[in-house]
Amino acid sequence: MATAAIFSSLRRRRSPSLEAFLAPVHLSDVALVQTLAVVSGELISSFSDKSLPFQRRNSRSLIRKIEIFDVLFEFLGDSGSTLPSTAILCFKELYLLLYRSKILLDYCLQSSRLWLLLQNSSISGHFHDLDQDISTLLDVFPLKELDLTQDVREQIELLQKQSRRAKLFIDQSDETLRLRLFSFLDEFEKGLIPDPLELQSVIERLGIRDAKTCRTEIEFVEEQIHNQEEDVEPTVSVLNGFIALTRYCRFLLFGFEEDEEEMGLKNHKRPRKGLISQEIAETFLTTPKDFCCPISLDLMRDPVIISTGQTYDRVSISRWMEEGNCSCPKTGQMLAHTRLVPNRALRSLISQWCTAHGIPFDTPECTHTSTETLAAASSTKAAIEANRATAELLIQQLSSGSQGAKTIAARELRSLAKTGKENRACIAEAGAIPLLQKLLSSSNTVAQENSVTAILNLSIYDKNKGRIMEEAGCLRSIVEVLRFGHTTEARENAAATLFSLSAVHDYKKRITDEEGAVEALAELLREGSLRGKKDAVTALFNLSTHTDNIKRMIEAGAITALVRALGTEGVAEEAAGALALLLRQPIGAKAIGKEDMAVAGLIGMMRCGTPRGKENAVAALLELCRNGGAAATERVARAPAFAGLLQNLLFTGTKRAKRKAASLARVCQKFEAAPLIFGGWGVGYAFSGNSAANRGSGFSHDVSVPMSISVPVL
Repeated sequence: MATAAIFSSLRRRRSPSLEAFLAPVHLSDVALVQTLAVVSGELISSFSDKSLPFQRRNSRSLIRKIEIFDVLFEFLGDSGSTLPSTAILCFKELYLLLYRSKILLDYCLQSSRLWLLLQNSSISGHFHDLDQDISTLLDVFPLKELDLTQDVREQIELLQKQSRRAKLFIDQSDETLRLRLFSFLDEFEKGLIPDPLELQSVIERLGIRDAKTCRTEIEFVEEQIHNQEEDVEPTVSVLNGFIALTRYCRFLLFGFEEDEEEMGLKNHKRPRKGLISQEIAETFLTTPKDFCCPISLDLMRDPVIISTGQTYDRVSISRWMEEGNCSCPKTGQMLAHTRLVPNRALRSLISQWCTAHGIPFDTPECTHTSTETLAAASSTKAAIEANRATAELLIQQLSSGSQGAKTIAARELRSLAKTGKENRACIAEAGAIPLLQKLLSSSNTVAQENSVTAILNLSIYDKNKGRIMEEAGCLRSIVEVLRFGHTTEARENAAATLFSLSAVHDYKKRITDEEGAVEALAELLREGSLRGKKDAVTALFNLSTHTDNIKRMIEAGAITALVRALGTEGVAEEAAGALALLLRQPIGAKAIGKEDMAVAGLIGMMRCGTPRGKENAVAALLELCRNGGAAATERVARAPAFAGLLQNLLFTGTKRAKRKAASLARVCQKFEAAPLIFGGWGVGYAFSGNSAANRGSGFSHDVSVPMSISVPVL
């Protein structure tokens, strides 16, 4: 059907009128004619008095045709005459044509102006398809078999003649305007800034007259990108260019002043209308960690296995190898070879999960092309240059604008930094970081929240991590927001920023030494929301990988917070991993050994945790026995149900879990005060099968590092 893409788009919006419109067509002659009369009457009353921003002539022409049909329906309904079977078949087909007409008119009415203009040729084609179908229907319509008055018959005959002559109509003034928009993208692509007066003229002709309308236009096009219809034109990369162009016009032409309700200055959060930011947030919260590439932290489209047994997305690991790296990014082991083996089982699971959650998933055959397309979509030169120009306008206001303008600028920089390393780079290069830092101490709740989130999004780009850390007082200001931020979201995003910055080894000690940083993370882990706990535990995990931080983390109460987190779903896995790292040092083992719930919590994870959680739990218990002394080993060995759980893990755990369980079993068996009664079956096999793997393995491979945890863009 010609309008399939449009129907799909409207169905996603769940317009209530569509379901009500779909009446059964298995009706008697009289009822069918009455239904058609009602439907055509509703279409005429709904759309005849509404002026569409574009497609005016095509829509008016379609309504006039429906008006003629309405005259026919009213006459037949009043006459009550019996209809021939051929007429009934035509009327049933006509019902479907009316339904398609409503879909198309609804689409034109509900779509944004920019989108209608970009789709000008395509939508004109849909109107022409309807004209052709109406013409075909009228050619077979049994007009002579119906007892009609002369005036009704003449109207139908005239409609037949007009329909046969109907041609595709594309409004040339609209087409000229569309091409002018594309010329602006060409100018940006060449590194030129379009003339402001010409931009203003085109934007006014589009009917965009204020900042709110601009924002609505952007959000609508973002929704189309998110929906990713296969037949959407222009391409996603071009649509990103128009989003960037519209955002630039919004600030260039309409300034930065908005009312308090729009800015959220009364401590009310502005609803997130755009689907993009919402979907990104939901993806980071709900995507299973095993489905995320440990390098890119994104959902894997083509998972492959390398020689160490680890799985990565093909694009990410290929780039890693092309850069000359010969080791596994996750474990540090040297690669025996560079062959990439498709992980078909995991790919199937990811595909099923994506289908269940309505997330587009490419087949392996088109993965490479799709990846390149998506990369191009976020980094076309026109979009980059338009965003660069927008960033300069925003930073200018951030520097010298009013308090309201600064709040808006921070919000828009936060949004602009959500996607693309190019955007994050140009924002930082233009001098945004010191200006955003000043807003971190603002008494304005919205300004503080937007500024800390903007810094978080900027920090995802590796080069910006250094810019943030080297900016005088910036780390101090982030920690202050973590400790005393006005809103929960501000404090959580400050914790996420520390997690992002702590990815650089040299910064872990500096963050830990910052007054109150670890204490605030520990408090967030104890008292925060689930998302806050996740931000805190991942930051603490990163900090615990630096051996010089252990003493400070003990003093700050991080150990106690991590032990308590072992019983919290969603963060227990990372908490166990952090404890395993801290247990490597005797001072850490001593502190954790004093925690009453440490052993019980770790054994509880061996019973009910995820596969990765069980790995981390058994690794932590192994380090506790190795470095915590005889008393700690005795507590572990004599713990209720420990022997059975360890034996179960020896046979059912992952490869790493089996290896650590075997080592732990040997340590406990050597402890004469508490011999483990495993029985003779299977244990020797487990030991012999894992002993070779254990020899010479460093602790860097003991912990299942949660590298798939990503820094959310917000």
